[in-house]
Amino acid sequence: MKLVVLGLSLSSSWGNGHATTFRALLRAFAARGHEVLFLERDVPWYAGQRDLADPDWCRLELYRDLDELHRWAGEIARADAVIVGSYVPDGVAVGRFAQRTATGVVAFYDIDTPVTLAKLERGDFEYLTPDLIAGYDMYLSFTGGPTLAYLEEHYGSPAARALYCSVDAGVYRATGEAKRWDLSYLGTYSDDRQPTLTRLLVDVARAAPHKKFVVAGPQYPAGIDWPANVERIEHLPPSEHAAFYSASRWTLNVTRADMIARGWSPSVRVFEAAACATAIVSDRWDGLDQLLAPDREIVLADGTADVLAALDRLDAEAIGAAGRARILAEHTAAHRAVELEQHLASATPMPRRNTVAGAA
Repeated sequence: MKLVVLGLSLSSSWGNGHATTFRALLRAFAARGHEVLFLERDVPWYAGQRDLADPDWCRLELYRDLDELHRWAGEIARADAVIVGSYVPDGVAVGRFAQRTATGVVAFYDIDTPVTLAKLERGDFEYLTPDLIAGYDMYLSFTGGPTLAYLEEHYGSPAARALYCSVDAGVYRATGEAKRWDLSYLGTYSDDRQPTLTRLLVDVARAAPHKKFVVAGPQYPAGIDWPANVERIEHLPPSEHAAFYSASRWTLNVTRADMIARGWSPSVRVFEAAACATAIVSDRWDGLDQLLAPDREIVLADGTADVLAALDRLDAEAIGAAGRARILAEHTAAHRAVELEQHLASATPMPRRNTVAGAA
């Protein structure tokens, strides 16, 4: 299969989780014998932060604007499948171009489904519109559960299918690092996550000054009052994630409000941390118990006291090992690549007027 992906970023993981999701998925997809071309908008905030400029398992090409994207019309027209990702700059125009140009399956891969739906309901059509959803042959969603039926019934998607994030098991594993932190958190700053991060880590750090904490990720406002026992790391490239998790006795998962409301929205960080056999303490949302078993493969927390209790548990290592076993059995990139292959093979391309199929 020849697959063309127009995604937010493959080259830079700075400030986004899309890059690591695409890297794991597409590397595994290519390993199954498929050809992959990734088209990425060349934007200044990623240009200076690229940590994968030349992958050896797919072609990565940058385009400066919509006019330059048209250079790839022939590749898109001849592809067996084309995927447009969420948060792509000028995503509506990119989606219309893909739908107009492709002759094979055209799918939308939403790595932000609850956020996308909240934006649509506000009339915010930054990268997707209701009519575009109906024009995609398939809606691949990082959110499963009832949202899939909603996409079909409310927005007219011909086929909405779950395609959760995953993890490259060859990259994310325990590294044998000495434990440096009692509790870690890895994630870009978000207004709606910060109250939970404060409750489940910052307040915990204040209540347990003898323990060590770390928050890694960019864009945190300078005015945040971090306790003295909370270390800050501005940006942590994916190459250092496994060592980071391995150095953590526990790691925290914090979910955005829109994703909690929809449920069934596991962050890529859950898969990565679990694959490193690090015990996870998480906020609650519907569907999480279908991913990891509470109190055996993950610990759930509603408030500061719950996290303090978790940090005093003696079975963190066992919880981490059980979480890793579950992820390796069901949620590696190899599993997800098979699912993607099956989804694309089952989709039926819509009849489209195509004028560039023979273009170079």
